[in-house]
Amino acid sequence: MTASSTSSNPARRIAVAGASGRMGRMLIEAVLAADDCRLAGALDIAGSPALGQDAGAPLGATTGVPIVSDLREGLANSQVLIDFTRPEGTLAHLKVCRELGVQAVIGTTGFSDEQKAQIAEIARDIAIVLAPNMSVGVNVTLKLLEMAAKAMSTGYDIEIVEAHHRHKVDAPSGTALKMGEVIAQALGRDLKDCAVYAREGVTGERDPSSIGFATIRGGDIVGDHTVLFAGTGERIEISHKSSNRNGYAQGSLRAARFLAGHKSGLFDMFDVLGLR
Repeated sequence: MTASSTSSNPARRIAVAGASGRMGRMLIEAVLAADDCRLAGALDIAGSPALGQDAGAPLGATTGVPIVSDLREGLANSQVLIDFTRPEGTLAHLKVCRELGVQAVIGTTGFSDEQKAQIAEIARDIAIVLAPNMSVGVNVTLKLLEMAAKAMSTGYDIEIVEAHHRHKVDAPSGTALKMGEVIAQALGRDLKDCAVYAREGVTGERDPSSIGFATIRGGDIVGDHTVLFAGTGERIEISHKSSNRNGYAQGSLRAARFLAGHKSGLFDMFDVLGLR
């Protein structure tokens, strides 16, 4: 990943997409609490009952920033858009970001390969951080998984179990898939060739080269991920559990700060955290 640099601005002017949603409210709260960030825009879909309201109203704060559906209006005074919405919406947002020269931090999951290619194309003109999970802890976990996979490349079966709230619409989670990709790459495999997403009936013996996924949906689980390395005589589990969305919000702000030093390029949280 390459990018050209520009001078950093310590006061990041940030717009939040999906401003009335659970993650949007958490992001707005984090921006308002950060000394080096300022809320400059708040976006939501047309028809949202929150349109026209002050973005800080659910938090009991007055920001002077109304929630709007017009992308150009919402991004007019912003340097960075933080987006945790849906793939189609994110891509529409990015096209306007490119027109206006606004950078982007994308935590949206469920992108197809074609959509990821579109994001990479847009990143030729603006700087983008794209990661299925913005949590610092999750990304440190990914680094640990990379190390573990290399050390346990033979003799261990690998299974990934993830659990999320009942409202999550994609499965497996983007974080679980990223875990699988990191492990597969460390083992010299392609996840597309070795992933097993469903087991039912007489499945036969487990292929030792496979990486299995199991998905749980229920209640208000924010996000739990466990990777099991099951060997003969021992099992190793590496887990990350989120109790709220604040970790995602704080990681997103770190990504927004990181982008201050770049004019263009596609980055991930390993770049932001120096974990390469």
